[in-house]
Parts: sequence; C-alpha cells; structure tokens
Amino acid sequence: MTTRSLPAFLAAHPRTILVEITEAKGSTPREEGATMLVADRACWGTIGGGQLEFMAIDNARAILHGRGDAQMSVPLGPEIGQCCGGRTLLSFRLVTPDIEAELTKRRAEEEEGYPTVFLFGAGHVGLALARALAPLPLSVTVVETRADALRDVSPEVTARHAAMPEALVADIPPGGAAVILTHDHALDFLIAREALARTDLAYVGMIGSATKRATFASWARREGMAAEMAERLVLPIGGSAVKDKRPEVIAAMVAAELLTVLSMATAQRPRGG
Repeated sequence: MTTRSLPAFLAAHPRTILVEITEAKGSTPREEGATMLVADRACWGTIGGGQLEFMAIDNARAILHGRGDAQMSVPLGPEIGQCCGGRTLLSFRLVTPDIEAELTKRRAEEEEGYPTVFLFGAGHVGLALARALAPLPLSVTVVETRADALRDVSPEVTARHAAMPEALVADIPPGGAAVILTHDHALDFLIAREALARTDLAYVGMIGSATKRATFASWARREGMAAEMAERLVLPIGGSAVKDKRPEVIAAMVAAELLTVLSMATAQRPRGG
C-alpha cells in the first residue's frame, strides 16, 4: 500500500531506492525528472506504469538485496510489451539523508506551485469533492461555519472553521478557484459576490440548478452587480453531460472541470510570476 505523504513513506521504509528518469527520448509515459520510491514491500510515486515500471521495481528491490544495476536504459518497444516507441534512462540510488532532504525540498517546491482551490461547505458534495481533489496536484482548503462538519474532512486537505466564510475569499491566491457548496443559499450568494468581485480568480462555481442560477441573477441585479460580473459564475458546476446527482459523481465531474480550467490558467501564467 502506498503512503500518500513523502515523509510518512520514508519514515515507514528506511531502506528505499530512488528511481529517477534521467533521460527521456521520443514518446515516453513520463518526463525526464519523474521519480518513484521503491521499498521491499511498497512504492511511492510512479514513472509511468506498465512493464517499464515493473522492471524498475524489480531492479530497485534487487539493489536492496545486494544485486541490481545503478542504471537501466530501456527501449519502450515490443520487446518489453510497451508501444510508446521512445527510450528512457533510469537511475537508481539508495535514499540517504542528503537524498531525502533533496526530495523533500523538491516536493515542497512542487507543491508551492499547485493551484489553490477553496471549497466553501463540507456537506455531502463538499466532502466528496475534497476526497476527489486530495490526490491531485492542487492545494485544497475546505471552509465551513459548522465546526462538527469539518471532522470528516480528508486529512490531506486544510480545514478552516469560519463564522463569516465570505471573508476568507480574500485568502485565495491569484489564479485559484472558489467552489461554493454551503447549506445556505443566502450564504452561497454572499460568498459568490466576494469571489466574483475578484478578477484574478480562474474559477468561481456554485452548486445548484438552472432555477438557482436564475435566483442568483435576480439577487445580483438587486445588489447592483454588473451583469458581466454575474455571468462569470459557473452554475451549475460539473457540466450537464451526466445527470447522476450522487455526491461522488458530482465530485468527479467538478474535479475534471477544475483541472481543465486551472491547468489552462497555469499554462497562461507568465513564467517567473
């Protein structure tokens, strides 16, 4: 079983091999620099799966037992049962304290660049969405007015209890997303007003139906909100292709929607900014 946390994995498996793609030519399942950790009975991360990964795991475990090779050059063709057509060069290193520090630093730097998603509401859909987003390259925070509702929030995401959740919209970094799923329509609208007032968020979405969108549009006009501002609200969230309303299904659709929007926003972000 793979432990999600890098420090937890290394603590649980003190003898571990770092497998790294040091060169990738042509079509390959992962890019140069991709890594995985291999212990005797567990792995963390992936270099792309398939026969390539099985071979790497076997070699890493052989090294742990005094055999194996420090490097492997693998053609990704019919001879190993993969048809990518490229070639990868893999390196294998026993994880030392210095390598552990290097990996921890690399992981922290990677996570600093993750887009931020604030989920407002920890009801059935909010919790399902938090679980769906937890393993993805995103920084996720769940905001709730009810402290007891936060007990079931996935440990991989941040939980914040707030009497006035709309005030926390200001904490979302530029380029982030606000997903509004509270138990109170009036509160939903207050949060949406704060989020839509920010022009630097990549996504502002609210759970609901076409009727709720019409209600929000009417409320926005009474509040003096510009029409173009209100039109930026994604409502309903997750699209309309799948009609299933189970929380896990909605969560899957919204996760895909968020990844699409946030990856595009990240790609358009000026480098170094």
